[in-house]
Amino acid sequence: MIKALAQNWLTESLLNEDDHVIVGVSGGPDSMALLHLLVEANRSLDWNLRLHVAHLDHQLRGGESTEDAAFVQAAADALSLPCTVAHEDIAGAATTQSIGIEEAGRKARYAFFHRVCLQTGAKLIAVGHHADDNAETILHRVLRGTGLRGLAGIPHRRELTSGAGVFIIRPLLRLTRATITDYLEEAGIAFREDRTNADTTGVRNRIRHNVLPLVEGEINPQAREAITRLGEQAQWLVEFLHETVHRTFETLIISRTDQMLTLNVDTLSRKSRIVQTEIVRLAYASFELGEQDLAFSHLVATLDLIAESAGGKQVQFPRGMIVENRYGQLTFSLPTEEARETIAAEIAVHVPGRTTLPIRRMTIECTIEETTPAQIRKLRHASHGMEEFVDFDAVKQPLVVRTRRPGERFFPLGAPGTKSLADFLTDNKVAPKVRERVAVLCDHLGPIWIIGHRIDDRVKLTELTRRVLHLRAAPLVPG
Repeated sequence: MIKALAQNWLTESLLNEDDHVIVGVSGGPDSMALLHLLVEANRSLDWNLRLHVAHLDHQLRGGESTEDAAFVQAAADALSLPCTVAHEDIAGAATTQSIGIEEAGRKARYAFFHRVCLQTGAKLIAVGHHADDNAETILHRVLRGTGLRGLAGIPHRRELTSGAGVFIIRPLLRLTRATITDYLEEAGIAFREDRTNADTTGVRNRIRHNVLPLVEGEINPQAREAITRLGEQAQWLVEFLHETVHRTFETLIISRTDQMLTLNVDTLSRKSRIVQTEIVRLAYASFELGEQDLAFSHLVATLDLIAESAGGKQVQFPRGMIVENRYGQLTFSLPTEEARETIAAEIAVHVPGRTTLPIRRMTIECTIEETTPAQIRKLRHASHGMEEFVDFDAVKQPLVVRTRRPGERFFPLGAPGTKSLADFLTDNKVAPKVRERVAVLCDHLGPIWIIGHRIDDRVKLTELTRRVLHLRAAPLVPG
């Protein structure tokens, strides 16, 4: 097996024979198989990989977490490999950052791996994701809603952060869980079992233990292979689009400064919608703002702008960027210093907690509540103009309250698509003077609640919702 694997690593440019590699080892079966296969490449193929074991204790399972760390250290010692072990309170980090445990763990883990790279001079971080992980990830994204990039699944290799020069690689991504288990048994390699992997409370584990086995048993026994094949083809298309779009993008640029990018709308409008979408994404990314806040709703709204022959309308992007179609030119402009001051004046909303909006004579109270599928329907009916229930995990914090912005759009719950806030308020018979004072609750991606009127479709409750953000707005009572 090692010969075939090593050939794949070389062909796919994952590893060279003398690379310096940080190996992320949890102590579980996947990471232990990865560690021993890399060691085996040195032993049996005469490679000269410089391996450094790294383990982050998440402190989530008491004594078991401590035992995992000791196990990994002992495994590294037995293989005569250097090892770095660190400890971090992931539960505390999740609370502080108002994010889920899994996300907090992933962020802390990769930050730790990066620190080890800086300390050792390594440029590669090897982790133990395999083909089953990839299938589960793709299916999870499909069920939550994803685009073509999400359909491509877990990449074999990606840069940790833009410009860092450090890459995450997944040498086992073509191996199934069953193949890895067989290898461990045949080689007599010990590993640790994480009991939380059997807990079906989380969506990911329900997909692994319930959904996929059901699909394989009743619809397609080869479902995992079919999903990963789909992901691989999506990846091919993403790579093709990347090359095509980068070539096209340069030909569309009319002018460029640090604050503004102008593209030729007439030429852009003749491209396919998928190419238009990727060019808009690339235009935003060219300002080095990061793409994590850019939502599909932003892209769709911009496609509508491109199709507007009259022009003059605007779309509000993350970080205060304005996108506008004017006189045959699509402009992406960052806010001026004066506009930045206005943006900075937005009122931050406490989550959880109570926030006072003195100018509007209003308070907003936010609470986070656990829920079950059986309760979702009741909560939907309990919503009204001044009280709403949204999917907490769909909200991208921080939250702010501000006024609406020119050309701003959102996806009103129950509507067939996006609509400008101005048109929405007009259609709902809101008086002109009142429209100017409407409070808009926004997260990083834009409006999530036009207070007193409607929430955005992307934060609605679904059958997958497990944590609810309960929003209540009320008049400020004089004290």
